[in-house]
Amino acid sequence: MNINKQVDREKLTLVLEGRLDTTTAPRLEAELKTSLNNITELEMDFTGLEYLSSAGLRVILVAQKIMNKQGKMIIKNVNSMIMEIFEVTGFVDILTIE
Repeated sequence: MNINKQVDREKLTLVLEGRLDTTTAPRLEAELKTSLNNITELEMDFTGLEYLSSAGLRVILVAQKIMNKQGKMIIKNVNSMIMEIFEVTGFVDILTIE
């Protein structure tokens, strides 16, 4: 998985490409831990994300909990397969998906 990071003042955009699974979820988690200080808006762009596992869902949930305290989180460009995962798991009720 590739993670492209862009910071604009208090906004962090992460563009994810590839697979967010057991192997790659720790990389995203580490990136979030080091990047969320002083961030009030987190945007995750899933345009290039092909697969999402339960390990990836856990990292997304942790990010959402952090951002609930310090701002907002938006997930953009979700393909139909990943949207179905969000729907089945109930994540559509806790995430802001555009």
